[in-house]
Amino acid sequence: MSTPSETEPLPPEPTAATTGGDNDGTNNLNNNDDSDEKKSNNNDNDNNKKSTNGNELPLDWTKPSNTAPCEVITLPRDVCPYAEDETDLTIVGTHGRKLTKMGSDLSSTCPDLSTLVLRSHLLSRMEGLGQFKKLEVLELYDNSIGTLEGLEAVGSTLRVLDMSYNVIRDMEPVKHCPNLTELYLAQNKLKSIAGLRNLSKLRKIDLGANRIRIMDEEELSGLTNLEELWLGKNKIEEIDGIKKLTKLRRLDVQANRLTKIQNLSKQAETLEELYLADNGIKDDGAAATFRTLSFPQLTVLDMCKNRLTTTSPFSNLLSLEELWLTGNDIKTFADVRYIENLGAREGACLEGIYLDHNPVSKEFEYRKVLLKMLPSLQQIDADRVDANMFGGGVGGMPSLEERMKGMQQAAFDLALQQQGRQKSEGDT
Repeated sequence: MSTPSETEPLPPEPTAATTGGDNDGTNNLNNNDDSDEKKSNNNDNDNNKKSTNGNELPLDWTKPSNTAPCEVITLPRDVCPYAEDETDLTIVGTHGRKLTKMGSDLSSTCPDLSTLVLRSHLLSRMEGLGQFKKLEVLELYDNSIGTLEGLEAVGSTLRVLDMSYNVIRDMEPVKHCPNLTELYLAQNKLKSIAGLRNLSKLRKIDLGANRIRIMDEEELSGLTNLEELWLGKNKIEEIDGIKKLTKLRRLDVQANRLTKIQNLSKQAETLEELYLADNGIKDDGAAATFRTLSFPQLTVLDMCKNRLTTTSPFSNLLSLEELWLTGNDIKTFADVRYIENLGAREGACLEGIYLDHNPVSKEFEYRKVLLKMLPSLQQIDADRVDANMFGGGVGGMPSLEERMKGMQQAAFDLALQQQGRQKSEGDT
């Protein structure tokens, strides 16, 4: 008998075609099921790609893009249609609809624009302003603009310029805007004040949240019509340079590096609101100014989060309506009593006082004592003064204490009635 050769191929494995009986039926059934399932899945996928009206859904937005939004050129005309006779154009950026360029044709297409607002986009520079002859309001708030280059093209007609929340380091080009009345350059990267000395028509300036260290008198002295100066969140160590700002009504130097209040004598007759919170001012640093000047127009004074231990510096400020002293180190009611005449005298103006986060605010019946000391108050910290804040009520309404006594008496009377009924039932 011969033996198979070692190189002879082995017989093939059994397949559905070579096997019979039950195996053949089972395998065919399984294959049919698999085929049906694949067809069903394909049909489902096809259906998912179709909307109810038979059109394909726009699924491209689900695919990641390798292009950054700022690299895609998006012009105003791509986002918002506008007519040639437009006088007011406002485009606020939304997700997926942000401008990356102003374009060079906007001023030629709409030469009569008086207001142009392109807020919250991805603009990196100003451009295309050259043919605007009537532009009065330019707002490019919340972009990525690094310079004011090109401002000279429209400077002569501008009245309001808002370039806040950009990355501007030099404000010198504002000198090309002699008719400005309002200037906003908050939240940029400015280290100094510049370009203002000849802008005598300015009424309001906001340079908050920058890196300014000095209130430059040479730049500020020409602003003789200025009414509001906002310099909060900078690095200023001294109030200075404003002696010629004799019309100033609001001054904000909060969140700086002040240790005393000074150089406000020329504003004593005009200041209405003074914001000096978040500094390092102590009692004597405040008293030097407020004890010698009465500030008859001052209605709001914010001295929150300083280093005050008493209210004595403010006893002469008889026109105050709001006094903010949150987050200082005022310990006792005796330290508050210095301002008693602000709220207890006839014709007292003081309506609101804020002493929360001072040790005194944890004293027993804190609000009740304050309200008796300063009866003109309508607001104590976050609480409005109402009829139930202290005994006697307000405006004819019963106080909380009186209502509690009434409830106790009613409960006592009810108990007596129940006791009487029980006794009479026992006798019968």
